[in-house]
Amino acid sequence: MSIRVLPDVLISQIAAGEVVERPAAALKEILENSLDAGSTDIQVDLEQGGIKRIRVADNGSGIPRDELALALTRHATSKIASLADLEQVASLGFRGEALASIAAIARVQFTSRSANPNHAGAEHAWTVQVEGGRLGEPAPAARATGTTIDIQDLFFNTPARRKFLKTDATEYAHCAEAVRRLALANPQVAFTLTHNGRVQLRLNAEPAHSRVRQVLGETFEQNTVAVEAAAGVLRVSGWVIRPAAATASRDNQHVFVNGRYVRDKLIVHALKEAYRDVLHHQLNPAYCLFIELPPDLVDVNVHPAKTEIRFRDSRGVHQFLRHAVERLLSAPVEAGATAGPRADPMFLPARPYAAPQQAAMALPVNEAMAFYAPLQEAGFRDQHSGGLVAPVAQSLPASGQGDAPPLGYALAQLHGVYVLAQNTHGLVLVDMHAAHERVVYEKLKAALDARAVPAQTLLIPVALTVDARDVAEIGPHLERLDEIGFDLSITSPTSVAVRSVPWLLKHADPVELTRAVLSEISEFGVARLLAERRNELLATLACHGAVRANRHLTLPEMNALLRDMEATERAGQCNHGRPTWFQISLRELDSMFMRGR
Repeated sequence: MSIRVLPDVLISQIAAGEVVERPAAALKEILENSLDAGSTDIQVDLEQGGIKRIRVADNGSGIPRDELALALTRHATSKIASLADLEQVASLGFRGEALASIAAIARVQFTSRSANPNHAGAEHAWTVQVEGGRLGEPAPAARATGTTIDIQDLFFNTPARRKFLKTDATEYAHCAEAVRRLALANPQVAFTLTHNGRVQLRLNAEPAHSRVRQVLGETFEQNTVAVEAAAGVLRVSGWVIRPAAATASRDNQHVFVNGRYVRDKLIVHALKEAYRDVLHHQLNPAYCLFIELPPDLVDVNVHPAKTEIRFRDSRGVHQFLRHAVERLLSAPVEAGATAGPRADPMFLPARPYAAPQQAAMALPVNEAMAFYAPLQEAGFRDQHSGGLVAPVAQSLPASGQGDAPPLGYALAQLHGVYVLAQNTHGLVLVDMHAAHERVVYEKLKAALDARAVPAQTLLIPVALTVDARDVAEIGPHLERLDEIGFDLSITSPTSVAVRSVPWLLKHADPVELTRAVLSEISEFGVARLLAERRNELLATLACHGAVRANRHLTLPEMNALLRDMEATERAGQCNHGRPTWFQISLRELDSMFMRGR
């Protein structure tokens, strides 16, 4: 066949395949035009999931009569006029393709009235009809200032494309999601969504946090923390999920750059890295974030769908976003401490002992009597031993007085697994192994970062038999292993001797620790393990070094663990992403026992 120029209608239909893949894509383009026009109230009516009909009415600035037909022409737009404008796009739409593409594959009625009284024909609205790219003449119409676009029978003249559409319910779900995304980014705009004559969504203009609650639900709002950070021209705000509330779903992941919803791999990776140390590998974070930066620092002209973007300084954006969220998630418990009660003087020992000022104590604390000794002079008698000790209750503050630590004071140990503590708000339940695991892990990371991992020399070196391949692997890297506190020596082709272990893990089984390290080395190699997978190795070691279930803890040991948790970053989750503690408020306890009813 000879080369020929394609007809304009066919060109528009081909272009429509890139811009309008389903009803939701057409709806998104129309809504973005409405927002660019300064609308404060947008009404969306759908039939059969948008396949039969999409009608969008707004109260924006409108289009004058003389420009109605031009608005439906390919590559006609009021958003940009030069290459310089393209390099700093501030509007949602700018290509001038959407309306022409939609008009090429649907029956469209375009009605508008300009808000500018100086425009010709501004005394009333004007309407124009298009069917399959064939444009009619403008005719007078009745409507207030703004624009109404009525799209019917999408893909009626491209049956090959229409047959790939899903069910009405599926297409409606995509349309509804498009409305919700734009509603999240524009809380100052009222939205109404109707499907088959029934109102499905009604949103009034409201503050951003109210809009998030309306769109994403109260559960999302209650389980998120606010993000607010800035660095130079970069700014991020919004909400991220608490790690303990994360789920396997990726539905509630919304990122907006300058008000535009985007799906960017760089941003997703940055947020994944921010959650890496606090989230179980099977769970995904939820977030609603708004990133702002000068338009000339981001390229939105990447894909016709305009959901893909490119940053001029991608590394800078990645680091900024990651660290902003990471700092928020890393805040120790004590950062959110509130004023609590002070101990009743009648329960205080004769010698001054201020529990709120208790210093952090390393686990384990074997000298339990050091905790009780100052209290022996108070005259409280232990009914079991006959000794003079303070009852547990006396280490707790009295209601309504003084300052209490965020995690309170230990009460007891439950089934050798959980620590029960009382704080200002009620009852705290702590998984002692998971909590201690996080504490040890963060200390190991800090020590390694400072290149000061103290080692505990074993009184008698421990010999163990290992695989010959492991011996061959660690042979050239014994000095590097020494950097993390392991002093190993090769005693034979199939055996090694352990002479020291990290001091923080001195109470762990040296054989288990060494075998754990060798297992990681066997899978990843020493070099990669101490570089790329350093944190994974430290997490494994911390797990082995943490206090185990059924280990009896004394009262000072339990309180020491609570104080360490309050001073440790990311103490709310263990190294594997499991929660370490839960708060049960007095109100919840009262509800359980029906108090006040």
